[in-house]
Amino acid sequence: MTPLFAAALIFLLVASDDPEFASPQSVTITGYSGDAMEPFLTKWRTAALGCPGQARAPVLHKALQGANSPTLDAVATVDSAGNIYFVTTRSYDQDFMTIYHGHFERGVVSDVMPVSGISRGVRGQVNFDVEVSADGNTLYFTDGLFTGGPVPAQADLAIAVRGSDGQFHRTDGALLASINTSALEYAACISEDQLELFFTRIVDGQPGIFRSTRPDRSSPWGTPRRLSAIVGFAEAPTISPGGSALYYHALRNGRMVIERVSRRSATKRRAVRH
Repeated sequence: MTPLFAAALIFLLVASDDPEFASPQSVTITGYSGDAMEPFLTKWRTAALGCPGQARAPVLHKALQGANSPTLDAVATVDSAGNIYFVTTRSYDQDFMTIYHGHFERGVVSDVMPVSGISRGVRGQVNFDVEVSADGNTLYFTDGLFTGGPVPAQADLAIAVRGSDGQFHRTDGALLASINTSALEYAACISEDQLELFFTRIVDGQPGIFRSTRPDRSSPWGTPRRLSAIVGFAEAPTISPGGSALYYHALRNGRMVIERVSRRSATKRRAVRH
């Protein structure tokens, strides 16, 4: 390998990473010291699901009255009208549905029911890691195929849009053509204007956080790049109100902890090359 070729190869490898965010910090959750996973920040106020403050993320680390069941209940997301969506396996054996919704106010969830139009209705297919847009009209979630064990054999992002009938309907997936691969993609996070998408992808056996942008809501997502500032095992991103910081959970010293990175540029976004 010539020095010139080696230098070009190094440049390509570096250029493939996304430098938009930097300066990783650990996050303190006041009054809690156990494992912490899957943080969520509302897009319109910082106090909806946890404790606000500098270097502290609002994290769903306490039970929500009205939402919990004897089975798995996790990955809460809330729109600007206070409608909460979350993943639960409470009725999977009966109807194959795992995404539920209700109304969230002051720590209490009411009117809990499944979201129709999402499940494929096939045993082994499981929807998880739901994210609702701030306006409440679009759901981003994962289509997972489980064939035994805790890790899915397949996982891709999917989108459902609220129709004129008030119900959610799956899109054809064309907008996600550059996102979904033979690798596992999951845990989507969407910016308030839906022009910036973050998600987790497993590469060489380790999950990392990727970012993609698009010029408008009707355009497909651009080619995603891995956030270079986030190293090691990291999953489940959530963007802060205004988009200046990104939170996620990471495996550090045998524990799951919450970390954050800050946006480098004063401009909210830089376009990702298609």
